[in-house]
Amino acid sequence: MGENIVDTERTNTPRLSRDAILDVALSLIDERGLNELSMRHLGKALGVEAMSLYRYVNGREDLLEGVVDRLMGGLTDALLVAEDNGWQRYLQVVAHEVRRIAIEHPKAFPLVATRHPAAPWLRPPLRSVEVVEHFLTAMIGFGFDDERAVRAYRSFSSFLLGNLLLEAAVRGAETAPVEEPLNEGGAAIGQGDAEKELADTPHVQRLRGLLSRDRSEDEFEESLEALLDRLDRELSQ
Repeated sequence: MGENIVDTERTNTPRLSRDAILDVALSLIDERGLNELSMRHLGKALGVEAMSLYRYVNGREDLLEGVVDRLMGGLTDALLVAEDNGWQRYLQVVAHEVRRIAIEHPKAFPLVATRHPAAPWLRPPLRSVEVVEHFLTAMIGFGFDDERAVRAYRSFSSFLLGNLLLEAAVRGAETAPVEEPLNEGGAAIGQGDAEKELADTPHVQRLRGLLSRDRSEDEFEESLEALLDRLDRELSQ
């Protein structure tokens, strides 16, 4: 898989670390798909027994959380730059950065499009609680009130999910749920405390009621009407 990950040729004992394990896990997903990832396959790719991996990951659930963090890692940095250029530019950056993830890692993208275990009431595919907090903070900073900020998050998430899951599927992603059970060995959330993670996201916590509200039917009708209006304008041109 590469000398920077594991060097088994010059030493009998592979050098393991959480980062190295996550790199190889993402490579395996890219090659074989999510449902082919197992601790046994991962250990074999790293040249170690599967049990050796539990020093660094608490199980498959923790492993998948780490892969998601890997995928979303560059998004926050891009958003910090984008927030100085207005809300429209900000949303463009979000959209293109998430699309980049879907294109570069289509078989792993369904992970980004699942619910966060620390906050299952959040909408995918802005999967990271940190990213959702940044999104809400930015929208409120741009002058959106709480209700409009949450609506922007929900409608924008629906737009991304609908378009990018389809694009990932065309590129070979399996869009069915990852096989259960995910938890192998009492996995933690991202090697940390889920409540602590939420404690660092005041807007996500404060707006939980709005974020949890089921507006699926209204959003479907609004999106359908917007599509029909756009097609009508194109037809009349």
